[in-house]
Amino acid sequence: MTADLSDRTFVVTGASSGLGLATTRALAARGAHVVLAVRDEEKARRVAPGHEIEHVDLADLDSVRDFAARLHDRHPRIDVLINNAGVMAPPRTLSPQGHELQFATNHLGHFALTGLLLDLLLAGRDPRVVTVTSVNHRQAKPPFGERAYSPMGDYNTSKLANAIFGVELHRRLTAAGLPLSSVLAHPGYTVTNLQFSATTPMWRFLLGRIGNPLLAQPVESGARPLLFAATDPAAQPGQLIAPDGPGELRGRPAPGKLAPAATDPENGRRLWELSEKTTGVRFDAL
Repeated sequence: MTADLSDRTFVVTGASSGLGLATTRALAARGAHVVLAVRDEEKARRVAPGHEIEHVDLADLDSVRDFAARLHDRHPRIDVLINNAGVMAPPRTLSPQGHELQFATNHLGHFALTGLLLDLLLAGRDPRVVTVTSVNHRQAKPPFGERAYSPMGDYNTSKLANAIFGVELHRRLTAAGLPLSSVLAHPGYTVTNLQFSATTPMWRFLLGRIGNPLLAQPVESGARPLLFAATDPAAQPGQLIAPDGPGELRGRPAPGKLAPAATDPENGRRLWELSEKTTGVRFDAL
C-alpha cells in the first residue's frame, strides 16, 4: 500500500463499521482525506470523529443522487471510490423504488453512484473504483429472471453482480481509453457485524459464533485486499484482489479467482443494460 496518501480524496461507502471503518482508518493514518458515506451519521461521528461524513442510503436511488450532488458541490475531484457498503440475508424487503433490498443496496446503488461520480473520478489522480465482492460470488447464478427469494442465495447473487459490474466497468473503460481503473476486492472470511445481522438458520448462526473467533480474520486483515486494490501500484485494472490462503479465506492480498460468470461478456452486457434501465443512470463517457 502506498505510504503517503496526502492530498488524495477517497470515498468509502459503509464506512461506519466493519471493513469500511477499518479501511477508512488505514487510509486516514496515511494522510488521505476520506469521505465516509454512511446511513447512520451519528454513529460515524462517534467512531470516526474529525472526518467528513455524508449521509447516503445505497438502497434508495434518490438518496444516492442527493449524495452525488453534494459531492459535486464540495469536491473538484475524487481519486478513489470504494464501493463497500452492503446488507446480508435480511428477510425479503423492498427498496424505496421497489427492488429487492440486497440487489438494490449491494449492486444498484453502487452502479448508480459510480456513474454519477464518473466525472469527478476522471478528474482524479491515479483514479480507481474498487468494488467489493465476496468469495460467495462463485456460488451464485447471474441476476436475471425471476426466482423465489432466498436470503443467502440473493446475497450471493448480489455479490456476483458486484463482480460482473467491476469486470464490465473495466471492459468499457478500456474500450473508451479512459484513465480510470476498475479493480475488485473481497475480504475472505472476516469477522464483521454483517454476518450477525443476517437471517440464517440457527445452526449457521451458532457455527459462526463458534467458528469466527477460531477461523476468521480480524477486520483489519480483511480490509487489506480493499486497501491494496485502492492504493497499491501492483493492483491491475480488471483484477480481483483477495486473501492468498486456501480458498481465499484468509491471508495476504494477492490476485484472486473470478467465477466464469463474472467474466462472461454477455453477462456484463445484460447486467449493464438492466442496471441502466433500473437506475436511470448512464455513464455518458463510456
